[in-house]
Amino acid sequence: MKTFFKNGTALGGYTVLSFCVLTGVVPAVSLAQDNTQAADTDVEEIVVYGQASQVDLTEDYAGGQVARGGRAGLLGNLDFLDAPFSGTAFTQDIVQAQHAESIGDVLLNDPVVRVTNGFGNFQEVYIIRGFPVFSDDITLNGVYGILPRQFVAAELMERVEVFRGANAFINGAAPGGSGSGGTVNLVSKRAPEEGLRRLSAGYENAGQFYAAADLAQRFGAFKEWGVRLNAVYRDGETAVDDQGRELTAFSVGTDYAGERFRFSADLGYQDNRINNPRPQVTPLGEAPEAPDADLNYAQPGTFTDEEQLFGVIRAEFDVSDAVTLWAAAGGRSGEEANVLANPNASPDGATTAFRFDNTREDRILSADIGARAEFTTGSIGHNVVVSASIIDTESRNAFALSDFLNPFASDLFNPTPLADLPPADFFTGGLLDDPLTTEEVTNRSVAIADTVSLFDKRVLLTGGLRYQVIETRAFDFNTGDDLSGYDEDAVTPVAGLVIRATDRVSLYANYAEGLQPGAIAPATSGGVAILNAGEVLDPFRGEQFEVGVKADFGTLGATLSLFSVTRQNAIVVDRVFQASGEQRNQGVEFSFFGEPVDGFRLIGGVSYIDAEFRATQDDVNEGNTPIGVPEIQTNLNAEWDVPFLPGLTVDGRVIYTGEQFINEANTLEIDDWARLDIGLRYRAVVADVPIVLRARLDNVTDTAFWATSGGFPGANYLIQGAPRTVSLRVSADF
Repeated sequence: MKTFFKNGTALGGYTVLSFCVLTGVVPAVSLAQDNTQAADTDVEEIVVYGQASQVDLTEDYAGGQVARGGRAGLLGNLDFLDAPFSGTAFTQDIVQAQHAESIGDVLLNDPVVRVTNGFGNFQEVYIIRGFPVFSDDITLNGVYGILPRQFVAAELMERVEVFRGANAFINGAAPGGSGSGGTVNLVSKRAPEEGLRRLSAGYENAGQFYAAADLAQRFGAFKEWGVRLNAVYRDGETAVDDQGRELTAFSVGTDYAGERFRFSADLGYQDNRINNPRPQVTPLGEAPEAPDADLNYAQPGTFTDEEQLFGVIRAEFDVSDAVTLWAAAGGRSGEEANVLANPNASPDGATTAFRFDNTREDRILSADIGARAEFTTGSIGHNVVVSASIIDTESRNAFALSDFLNPFASDLFNPTPLADLPPADFFTGGLLDDPLTTEEVTNRSVAIADTVSLFDKRVLLTGGLRYQVIETRAFDFNTGDDLSGYDEDAVTPVAGLVIRATDRVSLYANYAEGLQPGAIAPATSGGVAILNAGEVLDPFRGEQFEVGVKADFGTLGATLSLFSVTRQNAIVVDRVFQASGEQRNQGVEFSFFGEPVDGFRLIGGVSYIDAEFRATQDDVNEGNTPIGVPEIQTNLNAEWDVPFLPGLTVDGRVIYTGEQFINEANTLEIDDWARLDIGLRYRAVVADVPIVLRARLDNVTDTAFWATSGGFPGANYLIQGAPRTVSLRVSADF
């Protein structure tokens, strides 16, 4: 895909111009303001870990693999003991230790999250509390919609923050219509105070080569100004037979950390292509056994390719010790092209498939502004936040299918490669090389919240309202004519309570409402064409109740929570995509993290979910469990610095996922599965150069398993787990 700027010049130029102006002019102005105060001030630590800051981060927890807290939308970055919500913020340390390639790889460490693929494509979808979060519905530094849509290289990010639960208040409604069970915020890398010059290289067992550079420097009398550059390149065959990947990604970020003014700006580019990608499989009845872990049943000539340019800026200014203003803006210009042949499979492994081509172009602008003020009324403290946000998206799409009434045959266990894929000319929508606008979404909102502190901040009570307007239009693929849409508004409230029972223990509770733009009927589902493709359903609403307890023992942190989340449901009946009742997921979560003993680090937990359909149309599947929601998920990751071999660290991770239904009648399911990963790394100094040697073996036993089912309403496609993968890496700091 080298037509990237065909329709993206305007946004690309806007992003680059904004980046240059804001990284050059705004900090220069602020330098004058800060230096007048700094002249008579001793040197101080530049990174100030903020309380509710929109820019500063919470500090790392013991062990360095997770942080003490993360972003809670307009409430800013909060310490986990002070937040009336639950979540986990993974740091770059665990990304490096586990050779994580994507955000999904990082989230494998969270017992509340599982990772699948999007409907008919290779977009990462994160299942949180049993509900999907599409990768284009997560945020970068708190800004919606501006990340690469299908895959984000983990090396570009400093933190991966998981927020559990309904988030329509704290973030606003997600533009893609997901996120009922939680969301993910990614934090860009920042230059450390001591600077960094790191080069890395690696190799994966099947012939995948890897190279990366991570360069950073701080400038100024007090190192208040920082720049960081990251570049990543992968190329070659993956651990799946005949599946090749080429990834090019880079980002440049700058930040300014003054006494009253804080600022960050980031610009990123990513081109990710997979040739002969192992496809998802839709079972026709009982699920077949999973083929050998490394077997590829993709048809030759299939591929997925996306190219994305994205950028974001964020700044905050302390007007006084009690009042802070902030603003953020970002954008993305992206193109995707796919040639796929996702099979339907009989229980014996016999498959049928048809060719599905599609192209997509996205143009997105997103922004928010706000103010925070702290004051007291008598003995009561207040932290009041007001905010306004907008996201405007335009999506151009086209598709072309081969004759799906006469599909071609193959077999999962003994694939039959075609010399040539059949022509995709039987059923088309638009022109692949010049797609029309098929979807426009504009979400606007204003919000206000007040966190009241009582009894010397032992009790924190948060209440807030967000007024949201959602405008969605769908257009005909071939003519561009307006098909359907809506212009709706809603108020989503939130209430949260934190009781600091002791300095180390917090009790918390929250109530929040969910809101998403209504789902748009897809072109196909389960291997058949949808009759009302492109129709927009009304906005989806939902509710969440949660209570829990959090503990900080200094070197070990833990959270126990009970929750109930609802969301309106969409199903396919007689090839028609429609709303039907609601899905209610309730359960219990327990997670822990830290370094309880010097040199021994832990991350783990367990999640139990009881999910069911309620108030369905004509009682269809009433009381049944939704597709792809296991009752039990558990994780354990451990690292040990070997005391008798200084510099050597060994680690291991176990992931377990329970059975999952593959039909809404709950008569068929896939087996539970477990995976073991191990790794080691050795730190040394060679010729005065610090180096780290890393080796990792994922899926040690080469177990073949179906990892997930579904990820899109009404769909039951299966995603096979990755095979045994050996990877070696070396990095050097110059």
